[in-house]
Amino acid sequence: MSDTTRFTLDGQEVEAREGETIWAVAKRQGNRIPHLCHKDAPGYRPDGNCRACMVAIEGERVLAASCIRTPTDGMVVTTTGAREVAARKMVMEMLVADQPARDAAHDKSSHLWDMADAQGIETSRFPRLEEGRIPLLDDSHVAMSVNLDACIQCNLCVRACRDVQVNDV
Repeated sequence: MSDTTRFTLDGQEVEAREGETIWAVAKRQGNRIPHLCHKDAPGYRPDGNCRACMVAIEGERVLAASCIRTPTDGMVVTTTGAREVAARKMVMEMLVADQPARDAAHDKSSHLWDMADAQGIETSRFPRLEEGRIPLLDDSHVAMSVNLDACIQCNLCVRACRDVQVNDV
C-alpha cells in the first residue's frame, strides 16, 4: 500500500502524502488557493465552511472545498477554470459585503482583505447588513474583548481557542 496518492492538479500530475488535502498539495506546488476558515499553522484543522477555496473535480457536479478534500488516485482537479474562479470571487464578494468599510476596519491588513485583494475584489455589489444586525463590541470580560463586526462565521477563532490554545473560551 502506497503512502502517496497520484492525481492531476491543473493539468500537472502530482502526489499527495497520506492525509494531505488538495489545498495543501496546491500550496506545495506553488498554487495559492484562497482560504479563510483554515489557518496554515500547526494545530489548526481545516473546516471548509467559508467556501473560499472551492475547486472543480472532474466528474463531480458540485465544487469542493479544497482545504478539507483529500485527493484520490486518478482524480483530476482544476483550480483555475472559469467556474471555480467565479465561485470563489462570488463567495469573497458576499463576505466583503458584510465587512466594515475597509478604511474603518479594525485590521486593515486582515487575511480576509489579503484574500479579497488576491482575487481583485475591492467592493461588493451586494447590500450590507442592516445597522441593527451588526454585532456590538463585547468588552464584558476583564481579560478580553470580542469584536464581531467583521466576523464571517467561519469559527476559526473558536477552533483557535478550543483546539490550539485549549482555552475553550
